[in-house]
Amino acid sequence: MTPASTDRIPKQFKFEQPKSVPIVVNFQGGQVTSDAGLSLIAEIDRKLQITSQFALCFQDYRKPNRIDHSIENLIKQRIYGLVMGYEDLNDHEELRHDPMFALSLGKRIGVQDKPATLAGKSTLNRLEHCPEDVEQGADSRYHKIGHSSAEIESLFVNIFLKSYSKEPRKIILDLDVTDDLVHGNQEQVFFNTYYGGYCYAPLYIFCGKHLLAAKLRPSNVDPAFGALEELQRVIKQIRQHWQNVEILIRGDSAYSRDDIMTWCESQTGVDYVFGLARNSRLIQMATATQNRASLDFEHKLSTVTSFLETLFKPDEQISELACDLIDNSIWHKSLDYQTRESWSRSRRVVCKVEYGIKGNNTRFVVTSLPTNKVPPGQLYRQKYCKRGEMENRFKEQQLELFSDRTSTHTFAGNQLRLWFSSIAYVLMNALRSKCLAKTELQNSQVGTIRTKLLKLGALITVSARRILIAITSSSPSKHIFAAAYRCLKMLPNTA
Repeated sequence: MTPASTDRIPKQFKFEQPKSVPIVVNFQGGQVTSDAGLSLIAEIDRKLQITSQFALCFQDYRKPNRIDHSIENLIKQRIYGLVMGYEDLNDHEELRHDPMFALSLGKRIGVQDKPATLAGKSTLNRLEHCPEDVEQGADSRYHKIGHSSAEIESLFVNIFLKSYSKEPRKIILDLDVTDDLVHGNQEQVFFNTYYGGYCYAPLYIFCGKHLLAAKLRPSNVDPAFGALEELQRVIKQIRQHWQNVEILIRGDSAYSRDDIMTWCESQTGVDYVFGLARNSRLIQMATATQNRASLDFEHKLSTVTSFLETLFKPDEQISELACDLIDNSIWHKSLDYQTRESWSRSRRVVCKVEYGIKGNNTRFVVTSLPTNKVPPGQLYRQKYCKRGEMENRFKEQQLELFSDRTSTHTFAGNQLRLWFSSIAYVLMNALRSKCLAKTELQNSQVGTIRTKLLKLGALITVSARRILIAITSSSPSKHIFAAAYRCLKMLPNTA
């Protein structure tokens, strides 16, 4: 077991090196941090007031004379921890003494008779502790901190709207579901055969790299469950500020539902393009296009093969070589299609037929965009296929900002954890878009930004005149840090 007292720790550790002077290691380096880049996060948060706005969505029923840590400071500490890669509340038992986190929360450090101490894991847990009767409020014995789900959901859209200096002409909203595997007895957890495990199935809405909605859902519901309500809420809020913006909604075949498409068609300036599952009728309607693609590929193959036969002795390898030299034949076609029962009207369907050496691959999308506005090929390539970029946002959320750390028992508590991760993403995306736009990190994922720009070793020295954070002089990211600082100084203060 680790000794409880530090008296047993040697003052120094000596390592012998052949043909070199000895290497001595001790724990007398003073106040050192590995998170010096947190200063950038704290500054952009101070300018944009992201965590401060998030804190306004919480209600504090604690007695004022018994409070050491405000709601805003608790939220800042929790969000900054996620940004810097500390996923667990247990990490804050050590982080509560970290000088860099104390400075980021506006605490004084270096005062001998009053050391800077932040909230520990038990105090922070009160933010996430959501018993079934969370509405008790001031009368609750154990749950003194509440939150408004509606205000939090509205906040994400408000931050997105404020990120634009003027109303854009067009925006694209991507919606999709991902899996959040869990290991325990959390509320509303079910086994999902598609994902092959017990999980949640959160619904996300993004506009490019901007997060607009993160809705935790059980995994035993329809993939499109709640999607229409979330779209209606988000678009209503957008329309209150941008009356003329054209909105395109994009998703896979899970969202090609009549109620979603009918609602979009009833709205002015709202269009959609959704994937559409194949069936025998659609395949039959695309037969002519498949034949054209097949003939086109065979023609290209025979032409290249004939040319190669003039250069080389004819054998079986020439056909294989010819296949490597030509591209697959891709054809697009607009169809007029209506299901027998589930759709209320006929709609435009675009089929994409790709024919190659491995045979035929046919896919379909359904859209409200007319042919004279967007041709079939352009619709599929430029409007629909780019939705795959949303998978990178899932990767950032789960692998780098720990949105899948939904290990509390209650469903409400896990939803709140998902929102904490989402606010951390919003903060990191703000740094990326506003401060790193002209650097090599402009398209980097948040994990790369954290590693290269935020996790910087530094020595902190406190004097009467200033607090000096001396980052290692061998840091390879000093020019990126300087560029980010220049952009930060130019940002207006929204406080």
